[in-house]
Amino acid sequence: MLKKERYEKFLEYQLTHHPEVQTELFYSNPYELLVAVILSAQCTDKRVNLVTPAIFKDFPTPEVMAVSNFDALFPYIQSISYPNNKTKHLLGMAKMLVEDFNSEVPESIDDLQKLPGVGRKTANVIASVVYNKPAMAVDTHVFRVAARIGLTTAAKNPLQAELQLVKNIPEELIPRAHHWLILHGRYVCLARKPKCDQCGMTGICKYFEKNL
Repeated sequence: MLKKERYEKFLEYQLTHHPEVQTELFYSNPYELLVAVILSAQCTDKRVNLVTPAIFKDFPTPEVMAVSNFDALFPYIQSISYPNNKTKHLLGMAKMLVEDFNSEVPESIDDLQKLPGVGRKTANVIASVVYNKPAMAVDTHVFRVAARIGLTTAAKNPLQAELQLVKNIPEELIPRAHHWLILHGRYVCLARKPKCDQCGMTGICKYFEKNL
């Protein structure tokens, strides 16, 4: 199967079965999503969603968080992975939003990556989800699933995978494709034991073909 055909069939399947798809993180504005995505690094969305309501209630704006301190914020985050670093990142992020971006979450990938705790993956999530830009965030799920299906070839790191995916997916579908791959990896194409018997894409999947 040619790569072009594999992509076409992947997109056709997802558009048919999951036409509307969105992040599983809870948020109501760009600032809240940024907080949630920073916290979600190497942590489950489910765990993040348990702690963010209290954070959003008591630190509702960048201005409020920016004038807070480590001891005040840390108790809200201590059940999350890497709480020390993430507490520092959130405080630094909020201060930079206030001081450099007029308290607004920037649109550009480059500006987003200037914020503490925001790497390329997080920046792509914000640009995609909030601003509907054709940005492909590659986390462990996306990296694994894209390689298994055969959408990416010999990608050695997330950036290489991102560039391959963006090159082959129509621009207007990239924001949704990011979620399609994440959710497929989260619920079907599991790392240790993929649920191939529950997968509707075995007909195009290189992994399944090799492991029949």
